[in-house]
Amino acid sequence: MSAVGAGQLEQVRVRAGAAVVAPRKKPFDWHALAVHALLMACIAVIAFPLYYAFVISTQNLQEVVQRPPLLLPSSHLVENYAAAWKKVNFGRMMFNSLVMAVTVAVGKIAISMLSAFAIVYFNFRGRMVCFWMIFITLMLPVPVRLVSTYEVIGTLGWLNTYQGLTVPLMASATATFLFRQFYLTIPNEMVEAAQLDGAGPMRFLWAFLLPLSWANIAALFVVLFIFGWNQYLWPLMITNTEAMRTVVIGLEGLIPRSGTELPTWNLIMAGAVMALLPPVAIIIFMQRWFVKGLVESEK
Repeated sequence: MSAVGAGQLEQVRVRAGAAVVAPRKKPFDWHALAVHALLMACIAVIAFPLYYAFVISTQNLQEVVQRPPLLLPSSHLVENYAAAWKKVNFGRMMFNSLVMAVTVAVGKIAISMLSAFAIVYFNFRGRMVCFWMIFITLMLPVPVRLVSTYEVIGTLGWLNTYQGLTVPLMASATATFLFRQFYLTIPNEMVEAAQLDGAGPMRFLWAFLLPLSWANIAALFVVLFIFGWNQYLWPLMITNTEAMRTVVIGLEGLIPRSGTELPTWNLIMAGAVMALLPPVAIIIFMQRWFVKGLVESEK
């Protein structure tokens, strides 16, 4: 074979190898584009009312009623927020809501952990009956048992008190169920090892189960804190003085009661934005634990 023929053969081999190695051009993923467009549209639908509420909270009353509406923040932010804070004693109401939300969340978690621990690790007659009785209470939310609960709280003399605000809301069948499901995933070998080590029931709960439950506790705390913070009907019935009102009820005080005065929507939206800040801060601060707890609960 001549040198020219060998060179041509080598060139053909190189071109064939390049043709094989060259990656194929992937077709455009229209499905991914449609999914992302749908997600962006959903985010816009959810986020725009919050953004517009913030925009109104920065405007004066003339800008609020202007048509077409202004969609950019104005320069009255500090003025409106300060006026809303002073008008309804917002600081006291925020404190009441914080006490109520934290106490309800911590109480629900503590009671649910103990009840789930007893149902899973104590062998007594009627154990499953007790569990299903707890679970059935999901069909009896606070509005259904409002009158009877109010009568009990009034008999105990807890009207217009923090214990009256929080104690009736502490039981949680949902949290009990979630802790029970998590405890059932704990291997029996760990229980036997703790017994051989001489650990009693409460030590096993405190030293073994509690450290393993932190992710679930954090996820439940976020949900239960928001539940306690957003309560409206029960605090409205149980409190009768401005000093014990919660922030959700306090927003009503920003609405003018006379028919001749325009609603001060800028102050109302300023109060609503301030009422949103603590739950949002809790979600942002505990987001990692919240997601981790949900994932572990699914497992």
